[in-house]
Amino acid sequence: MKAEKKRVGTKAQIRAMKEKERRITTAIFLIIILLTVGFSAYFTYAFLTQSSGHSLIEPTLQFKPQNPNPLLKAAIVDHLSLTCSNETFREEAAAILVKANYTVDYFSGEKVTVEFYRNLPTYGYSLIILRVHSGLQEGDNPPVIFFTSELYSTSEYLPEQLTDQLWEGQLGTGFVEGQTYFGISPEFVKKGMKGKFQNTTLIMMGCNGLTYTDMAEAFVEKGAKVYMGWNGSVSAGRTDTATAFLLQHLIQENQTIEQAMDNTMKKVGPDPTSESVLDYYPLKVGEQTIENSGTS
Repeated sequence: MKAEKKRVGTKAQIRAMKEKERRITTAIFLIIILLTVGFSAYFTYAFLTQSSGHSLIEPTLQFKPQNPNPLLKAAIVDHLSLTCSNETFREEAAAILVKANYTVDYFSGEKVTVEFYRNLPTYGYSLIILRVHSGLQEGDNPPVIFFTSELYSTSEYLPEQLTDQLWEGQLGTGFVEGQTYFGISPEFVKKGMKGKFQNTTLIMMGCNGLTYTDMAEAFVEKGAKVYMGWNGSVSAGRTDTATAFLLQHLIQENQTIEQAMDNTMKKVGPDPTSESVLDYYPLKVGEQTIENSGTS
């Protein structure tokens, strides 16, 4: 007689299926834990690595008055020097500030890196002039991006890239075609920068600095008192001329922010191509001067 094959009962099948499901669930759970621990360890390492071991970048040049006032420190951040150098503007702007007893640090384009921006609030500047390349992201109401001279890499600053603090962008004339660079977003100002600005006045000379208010809001949230910029694209020559006049009105003549802005635009006019004009944020500081912009 042929031996009958022993059938596996329904209950045994159910138990086997449940055991298999349990093993799969356990394996998935362990994988999730391992991935979580791995990512946490990486981000902690990346944060600690970027938070330590980076000393402040030294300025390319420094202009000092005869009797420096430690409370009056200014920076000219000249990223445009890489492609649109203007030594006349640099010297004129520095002269206006030094005459008003400011110590002026000048940073040429190669100094403008991600880490430079990260540490910018810690320098203690009361006035910062940003002569930088900038551009808008794609999409509706896109925030402006301030470019660095640091070549883009998919393996650098991963936490910041994953949280939209840093973006990749291609710059125009004067740079290697097809090469891309890191750029900082308003999220980087709010989350990636160290410390706080101390009622700092910021003059953003690049394109689209105030087309939208995202970047201005980020700097004010970070402790800046006022943020000035163009509401559209602008040529290097026009923004250099306008900023020199703006500094004269603000510093030499001690005009209010609103007066200085209006008088500057009367002299230089809107950009002839984009019709953009200088503006400032927040509007409530318009009646203040640079001398008292640090007071409430």
